[in-house]
Amino acid sequence: MKNFLFFNIDTINSIINKRDGETKFGEKIRIKSNTEDLDSFLQNTESQFIIYGIKESIGVAANMGRTGTESAFDKAVQALVNIQHNKLCKGSWVSILGYFEFDAIQKEIQTLDLSIQENKNYLYQCVQEIDKQVTYLNAKIIQAGKIPIIIGGGHNNSYGNIKGLSLATNQSVNVVNFDAHTDFRALEGRHSGNGFSYAFDQDFLYRYFILGIHENYTSKYQWNQLKQNSDRIKYATYEEMEVRGEKDFKLEARKAKEFVKNKPYGIEIDLDSIENIASSAVTPAGFHTVQVRNFIHLLGSHAMARYLHLCEAAPSLDSTAPSTIGKLITYLITDFIKAKKSIEE
Repeated sequence: MKNFLFFNIDTINSIINKRDGETKFGEKIRIKSNTEDLDSFLQNTESQFIIYGIKESIGVAANMGRTGTESAFDKAVQALVNIQHNKLCKGSWVSILGYFEFDAIQKEIQTLDLSIQENKNYLYQCVQEIDKQVTYLNAKIIQAGKIPIIIGGGHNNSYGNIKGLSLATNQSVNVVNFDAHTDFRALEGRHSGNGFSYAFDQDFLYRYFILGIHENYTSKYQWNQLKQNSDRIKYATYEEMEVRGEKDFKLEARKAKEFVKNKPYGIEIDLDSIENIASSAVTPAGFHTVQVRNFIHLLGSHAMARYLHLCEAAPSLDSTAPSTIGKLITYLITDFIKAKKSIEE
């Protein structure tokens, strides 16, 4: 695969902080060998969950957001491999495959004047290329009967996740998105603000539920789109739940699950929905971590939940405690894994 770097055992061992009397998660994680091809590994590995990263903020830049989302994967992996391997969550359930990296374009972003439409068009084309690669890998993992957990990048990657699930299952699919934004903007060229609208327009996405959108950052165009497609798109705003008390968070989360569970569905989590988390669109008014964890547990506890995507976090923008975001992502990953394993018991 272009732009993809596979992990090896030396990479994992170099970041595990081993301690006598303990077994760290990373010591049991499964890694593809250098001599094994990807198809054979996916078919033969006993790991149910395949983790990979997308180290890019190209879609974010194309959407005029703050770059830094390329930094999330490294922090997440470093935290993940150092949690405890125990009966409640076993490292052997997981494989870390590797990550997409787009260094040349990432460096080029810093020099582009994005007030010039030609430069924005160039980034739109770059995002379309990323779409193809993410679609290919997601579909391959799901076709092998595994569950992808995708870390990092902008929310532009929702499109590749959705299309990959759709192609792998040969049907349109559903998605629930925990997000401060609809990411259902106009089809003006691919960026982090329209992954869902493109997937919807191209019939890869059938039903779409957005939990937590902020009313102040939802345009008239987007409200009209939600209204026009109200049979297939449902939502609850942050203000309805957390400010005015018109809706109950847990009830809306259950409604989301009911709405999407008739088809294979993906769980999309935008970390900018959590209060004061360094991200492409950090918010001072957002959900608490425990609410997101509750949500992932609820939505992950169903056979139709087929992938988890954790995006938009930007640890490089956090000058005080960037490693904390890695720990947060690790909690969300393990919550999803435990939820999926609970339905097998």
